[in-house]
This record gives sequence, C-alpha cells and structure tokens, in this order.
Amino acid sequence: MTDLPTALSLREVGPRDGLQNEDPVSTEAKIELIDRLSGTGVSRIEAVSFVHPRAIPQMADAAEVADRMTRASGVRYSALVPNLKGAERALDAGFSEIEVVVSASDTHNKKNLNRGTAESLDDIAAIIDLAHGRGATVQVIVSTAWGCPYEGEVPTERVLWVAGTAAAHGADSLSYGDTTGMATPTRVTRLIGETRSAHPDKPLNLHFHNTRGTGLANVLAALQLGVTDFDASVGGLGGCPYAPGASGNIATEELVHMVEDMGIDTGVDLEALLETAAYAERAVGRTLPSQVLRAGPRTRLARA
Repeated sequence: MTDLPTALSLREVGPRDGLQNEDPVSTEAKIELIDRLSGTGVSRIEAVSFVHPRAIPQMADAAEVADRMTRASGVRYSALVPNLKGAERALDAGFSEIEVVVSASDTHNKKNLNRGTAESLDDIAAIIDLAHGRGATVQVIVSTAWGCPYEGEVPTERVLWVAGTAAAHGADSLSYGDTTGMATPTRVTRLIGETRSAHPDKPLNLHFHNTRGTGLANVLAALQLGVTDFDASVGGLGGCPYAPGASGNIATEELVHMVEDMGIDTGVDLEALLETAAYAERAVGRTLPSQVLRAGPRTRLARA
C-alpha cells in the first residue's frame, strides 16, 4: 500500500451543500450550526451560497448568515457562487475564499446553470479576475467528474479539459465533485493520476457523495495517492436530487472516525462533531444517514 499522509484538511460543507438540499431551516439555525462547527476543530467551513433565491430558496438569507455568524479565529470561511454577480455579493459580504462550480457534462451544466460548460468557463475567467483584483482566491469545482445522471459516462479527457481551462484562467485550486455518487476507487485513481500528470502543482480537493455506498472507499483510494484535501458534511446532511431517497454527501464524522483510527490527523474533536451532528439532525427534523452518529465511535463501549 502506498504510504498514507499523516494529516488531511477537511472542508465542512454541511451549512451550504448540505442545507441547500434540505427543507428550508431558519436563519438562526444556520448560524448556530456554523458556530457549533467552528468549535469542533474543523478549520474550513463552506458557509453559504450566493445564488438567486428563486433558484435555491434555502440560501436566500446568505448575506444575513454571513453577517451574523461568528468568524472564529483559525477557521477559514468560504462561499459558493454561480456567476459573476454572485461573486460580487460574496466579496461584498467579506469572503476572501470563493468557490465556483462548472459541470464536466454539458447537459448537467445546462440543467444546473442554464448554460453550456464552455460559456461557464468564460464566466469563470471573469470571476477569477474580479476575485484576484480584490485579494480573494477562487477554487473551481468540476462537478459530474465521475459521471452524469443525464449523459452517463463522462470521458476523463473531458474532465481534464475543463480542469485545464480553469487552471489556465488562473484558478487557485481545483476540486472534483462526484455529484451523484458514481465514482468507484479505480475511477478515482485513474482521474487523480491523469490530473497530477497534467497539473502537478495545482492543489486538488475532492468532494465525494455516498449515494451508492462508495464514498469512504473513494477517500481511501485518494489518500493512497497522497490527496489530503476533502469535503464532507456533518451528519451526512444533504440528499441527492438525481437519486431520490439516496444519501448524498459523505458524513464528516464518518470520515474523521475512519482516518483518525488510521493514524491520519484531522485536528477535529470527534465528540464535539457528533454533538453538532445531533444538533443538525434536530434542525432539519429528520434522521440523518451518518452511521457513526447512530452507533458512536468504536471507542464508545457498551455496558457489560
């Protein structure tokens, strides 16, 4: 087995990617969730998305959340934006790290952003120029990197073209999103290998879903190739709109539980994270899919 890293970096995406797929919760609940997460040792939190409220009403209060949340020392907060106007709003709200998403699949990009992939990439160039001019960084997230719910297979060459174009536009980092949980470990290994060959110095983040039960297996495959930056969502918040009834994001506490037991440091207090996952479950009013939330960590013993 390839040597594993000694530490990894987690970006908690529950307040944004998780909650935007749930029934709307109150602004106060969103703020409390972010503030609780800020106390768990998680060093990066994707807090909000600046999208049009008609498109995603769950994020209609993004500016208020950004204004009222407590920005803890040592925690970096970021926002997702769909376009140039969203980027302007995020920067005005005080975010110095923004993410912008583009689908490798043209069909998915049109469904998600009402334009083709090439047109989105042109917009991303303008977003990067704007952000850099105001001292902010931009990560370009390539979604449907391992498959599209409409087109099926997405050729690796297509994914590399999108990532390469974003890098040429000046993206500070790249992320691959497994939008509907279609990745498997061998596919992960193949795409990471090709990406590292093409862009050896470009930071890479991975965003896996557990829609088909392969989320943590995909993390392990990436760890074995030295990837150390992952997204996860507290409690497994968020569903998968293209696979009704299926779980979506991998649960942060499941990822932390696994890698910490493997000797990989996350800096996260697992017990505090589990308490926050329980709060998230109460906030959304449904049972979340996290199995570690149900069973507890392996160190929690039953009474004899």
